[in-house]
This record gives sequence, C-alpha cells and structure tokens, in this order.
Amino acid sequence: MTELRTILLAEDSPFDAEMAIDALRDANLLNPVVHVNDGVEALDYLYRRGAFAGRSDGDPSVVLLDIKMPRLDGLEVLAEMRKDEKLRLLPVVILSSSREEADLVRSWDLGVNAYVVKPVDVDQFFDAVRTLGRFWAVLNEPLDAN
Repeated sequence: MTELRTILLAEDSPFDAEMAIDALRDANLLNPVVHVNDGVEALDYLYRRGAFAGRSDGDPSVVLLDIKMPRLDGLEVLAEMRKDEKLRLLPVVILSSSREEADLVRSWDLGVNAYVVKPVDVDQFFDAVRTLGRFWAVLNEPLDAN
C-alpha cells in the first residue's frame, strides 16, 4: 500500500481553515492535512525549514492556497514554487474569496492548476472542498519525481 500524501492548506482565517479541514474529513479522505497560517509557513513546510525542518520526506499531493494572507500572500508562494525545479510541478489550487480579475489572471499566469472562489454558502463550500480533496488526493495521478 502506498503512503498517503499530505494535503497542505495555507489559510489565515481560522474559520475557513476549520471548514476546509472538516470538508476534507467529510469526504472520507485519510490523507493527513497540514494547516499553515500564511505563505511564509507554507514555504517553510515545502522547504523543510523552521518548525518543519524535521518533517518526513515527500511533497504534498496538493497545496490549497488562499491569496490574501499576511507576511507572504498566496500568489507570492505560487510564484516561488513555480521558480523551483523541485516544486514547479506540484499541484496548486487557489481557494480564495477573491473574484478580482487581476488575481485570477495572475494565478493562471503563474501556473496554478485550479482557481476556486470560496462560496459564501457553507454547503457549497463543503461541496467544493470535498470535490477538490477527492480529485487531488485520490484521483489525480502524480508525476513520479524520482
């Protein structure tokens, strides 16, 4: 049996993070979910530094990124990931409340794999995150980096 890959959730809103984690659990995913509060922590996790220096090897199956976060926003994280040879193919989904055209265009220009606007309705939000989790953690066939 293959080891379940982590889902990395970068979200500064405790409410949205809790809802996303609940929705992933509701999808019956067994994948571990790591929640970080901003872009700096997301990169620390991906590069195994700071509080995540001792984490086990392996990249997440998907990175769920909010755009509007303190210290380093989601688009800056995405840009950094796409410049890095090791992280450039890692699936990234923007999960944001932003409907701004500039955010959407910039995300696609930087190589996002999907852009999902957080629905205001709780049931729709759960549905969207469950679907994302199932697709990226279960159905998507990742490229073997080795």
